[in-house]
Amino acid sequence: MGKISEFTAQDHEVIARDYADLKEAARKRCTDPKELEIIQKAFEFANEAHKGVRRRSGEPYILHPIAVAKIVVSNIGLGYKSIVAALLHDVVEDTDYTVDDLSSLFGEKVATLVEGLTKIKTVLDNEDKAQQKSMQAENFKRILLTLNDDVRVVLIKLADRLHNCRTIEFMPEHKRDKILSETMFVFIPLAHRLGLYSVKSEMEDIWLRFKEPEAFNEITAKINRNISDKDKQINEFIAPIEDSLKRSGFKFEIKKRVKTPYSIWNKMQTKGISFDQIYDLYAVRIIFDPDTNTKETERDQCYHVFSIITALYRYKADRVRDWVNYPKNNGYEALHCTLMSQSGIWIEVQIRSRRMNEIAEKGIAAHWAYKKDGFAENESEMDKWITKVKEILVNPDINALDLLDMIHNDLIKTDIIVFTPKGEQRSIEKGATALDFAYSIHSQIGNKAIAAKVNLRLVPLSYVLKTGDQIEIITAENEKPKSEWLNFVKTRKARSLIIDYLKSERNESIVIGKKMVKEQLEALGYKFGDKTVNMLMNGYEIFEAKPDELYFRVGIGMIKLNNLSEVLKKAHEKANKKTTGWSFPWFKTPKEEKKEDYVIDGHDTKHKYVIASCCNPIPGDSVVGFKASDGTVTVHKKSCPTANNLASKFGDKIVMPTWEHAKDQNLSFLVRLSLKGFDRIGMINDITRYISFVLSVNIKKFYLGTEDGVFEGYIDLFVNEMGDLEKLIKKLEKIEGIQSVIRTDL
Repeated sequence: MGKISEFTAQDHEVIARDYADLKEAARKRCTDPKELEIIQKAFEFANEAHKGVRRRSGEPYILHPIAVAKIVVSNIGLGYKSIVAALLHDVVEDTDYTVDDLSSLFGEKVATLVEGLTKIKTVLDNEDKAQQKSMQAENFKRILLTLNDDVRVVLIKLADRLHNCRTIEFMPEHKRDKILSETMFVFIPLAHRLGLYSVKSEMEDIWLRFKEPEAFNEITAKINRNISDKDKQINEFIAPIEDSLKRSGFKFEIKKRVKTPYSIWNKMQTKGISFDQIYDLYAVRIIFDPDTNTKETERDQCYHVFSIITALYRYKADRVRDWVNYPKNNGYEALHCTLMSQSGIWIEVQIRSRRMNEIAEKGIAAHWAYKKDGFAENESEMDKWITKVKEILVNPDINALDLLDMIHNDLIKTDIIVFTPKGEQRSIEKGATALDFAYSIHSQIGNKAIAAKVNLRLVPLSYVLKTGDQIEIITAENEKPKSEWLNFVKTRKARSLIIDYLKSERNESIVIGKKMVKEQLEALGYKFGDKTVNMLMNGYEIFEAKPDELYFRVGIGMIKLNNLSEVLKKAHEKANKKTTGWSFPWFKTPKEEKKEDYVIDGHDTKHKYVIASCCNPIPGDSVVGFKASDGTVTVHKKSCPTANNLASKFGDKIVMPTWEHAKDQNLSFLVRLSLKGFDRIGMINDITRYISFVLSVNIKKFYLGTEDGVFEGYIDLFVNEMGDLEKLIKKLEKIEGIQSVIRTDL
């Protein structure tokens, strides 16, 4: 709850204006006047309950629930009960009103929705409980549990999180990082899985704006310049399409869009390419109303539109995406292709029916609306996923942190389509094997599998499936699960069923594993004892468990001992680091230490820093720190996936270090530059000579490969700070033949 002060006339004017906008949006969604009356009643109730209360930004608190309610109706497409629940979602938490009060005033369903939201908010915001080890993971478990009760609770929570992200600049930096990391790790994938693309995209762009502000500003500026340059060309590209579709009798509309800053940045990072190498920067969306007076199905009409536009323009065959025939696992349907315009730019075209567009825009809410109206008769992938989430949540053997990782992986994975011998279509996780498919049919088929036939050809159980494969599993009555199967199965279901079977023989596995550990240690000259075994458990990250767990995992083959010496060495170094540590003198000294602005005195030797090897930040990068129990701070780039993972689980460990580069220090940091361009004689010599002799930069590793006159490779080198790196990149880009120089992960 924020500060309390009297509202001014201007405050009341802003409240009235924002509510008028909400009411107009609700009027389009709610046809019954009684529903609008209940929304009005909820607004008046919430406005009185939050009277005089302000947010951190200084604005009246009531503007927040109004904004959440507007997202609920405009972005997600929910009805009046959800709008009412959004308006009331903070009342029980922040005032003296109870769930029973709301039930008597607005009905049991609205009260239930508010109660679900209150439970989520209570655990997410409770700072006292945040010190407990897996509190944030437990919070997300509670959020996901509501999927089974009423998915609208999760949808309203996503709206609440989106508006909090919109106003996140008013939060202290350590809380901002916790919220953004939670958003990236769980809420953004959740929005994607529920089909809420507009919510997902806006959250991603906000994440990038605060995690990588320089990249966000640079990409946004380039987008704006490109739009002004290319807008006329895109209109010229659309004109012939409009004419052809009209002549063919289609009723349609065409929309233009530009790729979001985050999606561009993410593609640049994952593909190692520059902004100029983004082919699908522009997209045109064709939304048609299906003709019900023809024998052509909705799907056939999509292909008809495709044939019309590809007759006008050349298309990139490897960029066609058929999500009409094979919808995404969140219900998304569309036909995508990339066409070459008259002016020589690639433009992505998305073909959707009106129904497909509603599902793409409103996600799960539209999916269930169409299901109710008879469009989706069979159980959808969305329904299956929610059922699967319930199975995970009720599993007593899964701890909260494992659960969070499991759900996260489930949210971001993609599926492929395969077929049974009878031609039945099944979806399975991308990268899954024939054995995963066997377990997806039935546990006994998986347990007794010995081989598979894929497209009538005999293959091993480890065969990785591809879209369109037809699979037949071959079984044997005396076959049983083997520990080595764990080395190649991909799906959680297959892995858990194999482990469950192996657990039934746990004691035998423990005896075997203990013998293997003892023999391997003694063979390498180590003494088998409690101290060494504890070091091994730390090395293999088996915490809060007895040695039997280590022996069991070794015995069933989950842990291989081929790198045992290396594991012991790293565990030993980690233990030593807790007592010695090492420092980095680039942190500003604060006038006073504050939790939300954690700054370390660069000359205070009692503080220890470790630069994270996963992202290798350098002075000038936006960074976040995680403080261990011994006081050691591990410094990550704010955009590092590992940092987002940690912050989503251990928000209470976040500290906010800031670089203060000491010019008299000669310390340097390892970075990688990826290069692409046209090969010529002397290219390598020019690059190395320029870096080493002209710029006096030390090169650690150099790799360059050429094919058909084009080269691609990377250089690992040492720099002192971001300014030096930027200068180096600009200089290298001027060398003849080099097309792009980009900093990438090591």
